[in-house]
Amino acid sequence: MCGIVGYIGKRKAYPILIKGLHRLEYRGYDSAGVALINEAGQLNVYKAKGKVAELEAFCAEKDTNGCIGIAHTRWATHGEPNTVNAHPHYSESERLAIIHNGIIENYAVLKAGLMEQGYTFKSDTDTEVLVQLIEYTQIDRHVDLKTAVQLALQQVIGAYAIAVLDKEHPDTLIAARKGSPLVVGIGEDEYFLASDATPIVEYTDKVIYIDDEEVVSLRLGEEVDITTIGNVQKTPEIKRLELSLSQLEKGGYPHFMLKEIFEQPRTLTDSMRGRVNVRQDNIALSGFIDNKDRFLNAKRIIITACGTSWHAGLIAMYAIEEFAQIPVEVEYSSEFRYRKPVINKDDVVIAISQSGETADTLAAIQLAKSKGAFIFSICNVVGASIPRVSDSGCYTHVGPEIGVASTKAFTAQVTALTMLALCIGREKGTMSQEQYLRIVRELGQIPDKIERVLGQNKRIADFAKTFTYAQNFIYLGRGYNFPVAMEGALKLKEISYIHAEGYPAAEMKHGPIALISQEMPVVVVAPHCGTYEKVVSNIQEIKARKGRVIAVVTEGDELVSKIADYIIEVPVTEECLTPLLTVIPLQLLAYHIAVVKGCDVDQPRNLAKSVTVE
Repeated sequence: MCGIVGYIGKRKAYPILIKGLHRLEYRGYDSAGVALINEAGQLNVYKAKGKVAELEAFCAEKDTNGCIGIAHTRWATHGEPNTVNAHPHYSESERLAIIHNGIIENYAVLKAGLMEQGYTFKSDTDTEVLVQLIEYTQIDRHVDLKTAVQLALQQVIGAYAIAVLDKEHPDTLIAARKGSPLVVGIGEDEYFLASDATPIVEYTDKVIYIDDEEVVSLRLGEEVDITTIGNVQKTPEIKRLELSLSQLEKGGYPHFMLKEIFEQPRTLTDSMRGRVNVRQDNIALSGFIDNKDRFLNAKRIIITACGTSWHAGLIAMYAIEEFAQIPVEVEYSSEFRYRKPVINKDDVVIAISQSGETADTLAAIQLAKSKGAFIFSICNVVGASIPRVSDSGCYTHVGPEIGVASTKAFTAQVTALTMLALCIGREKGTMSQEQYLRIVRELGQIPDKIERVLGQNKRIADFAKTFTYAQNFIYLGRGYNFPVAMEGALKLKEISYIHAEGYPAAEMKHGPIALISQEMPVVVVAPHCGTYEKVVSNIQEIKARKGRVIAVVTEGDELVSKIADYIIEVPVTEECLTPLLTVIPLQLLAYHIAVVKGCDVDQPRNLAKSVTVE
């Protein structure tokens, strides 16, 4: 969750670190801090509660000199968000400073042992325990910093990405990871370190992705040195970034979220490029082609994901079962990994994660892999942990998603999963060639149809003002659009702090209808599909109880248009593709309600991107 960044080279470190923190702020913004070793050998640590801008203001009159440093933006786990608990943390002697992303599960035991040795603690964090342990190991075992880090981490249970400075060695930066992402950037006589590539892309396109239980030593004038915590030497593998600086800017939009909503015609085109051929009559997914037999012989497909990705998985369940006639189960990763699931060697497990670092999903597929299941992942970030652990997969290629509330990642995941379902169904012969061609050709038209939906943005913004009073919302949908209702409710909750729940429309009568009143807005996703008449009946039931209805309907709708209070139209498409259109108005509605309420759309309270802790 937290963002970490480091630099060692010939330039001043502070401006690079601060800019990097701004790029990583979507990972956490409870507090921020920086540690620098200046030319006199002093190790200066500066911290502030709140966002990176608060740290910048605090540092304005401070000594920020130095060509080596580490910095951190925090999403609080252990200890409330305040200056004391902010990273970096000093060791007892203030010789060392550390930043950390993750959770040390056995910190209490380690802390008790260190207190017996006379160590004192200023914060409530697990991270301070780790830096004290490293210093104790360094002194007790008479070893250098890298060895002390290796030995200390052998005692640690939990997840971590860390970076450590030692003021006695101002030419060296030590870092390590397990279960939390870490990438090294290689420049000219300089090195960069970060949770992901966004702070690095401005300076170099050469990176090394650090693997679990690896320790990296960055020293001026030397090659990158990587060993395991058990001191086994590793050979660094340098990769080139597929990321541009322009993707990290707002491009004239007031928020990243709105920019990313409007990017979806392009990002879906990018996701399909090279996969849907120019004639739009065939789909080729290399991850499927290379592992065709595993899919065709699968007795069951298990989809595991969290949050928005879980909703994409629910849509995929409808598509895979319809086209491929393979039973599908969709699991919350956090539950799947702990409930002793029955997993067979002929199961295919599909993991979905935008970041590719989601801790629960990563643990879930590691469990499934240990049971012999075939792992296929849908991810956005090239080189992330989940695709590296998987047997095969499909990148969505939507570029960085900076807004914490996921938008373009969701539609790209649905697109990738739909393409996979079509590939399996065609190869198995469980769908007709005519149906296959019809859907593939329609899939190619979806970006243009999303453009038409986005053309209603101003009207949605206008009527969104009406609903800022609301304290609760209900979202309803059926079939492929039931998960869309859940996703729309999640978007509203995330960024406007209005309580919202998504339900299958027919389930309204089994409880939620008791909540219907003039004060309860109801969003109904009602495209003209197989269950349309049933959903119309549900809307009639809401109106009979004086509920206010916002309906997402197919262009030219006549029935719902007469009874709903507000209508948002989407173009006609295949039923399995309707989620790619119907979700767009719900993203815009949530966005505009949140903006009118004055909420921080890109960085909503208590949330962060890339959930790398349990």
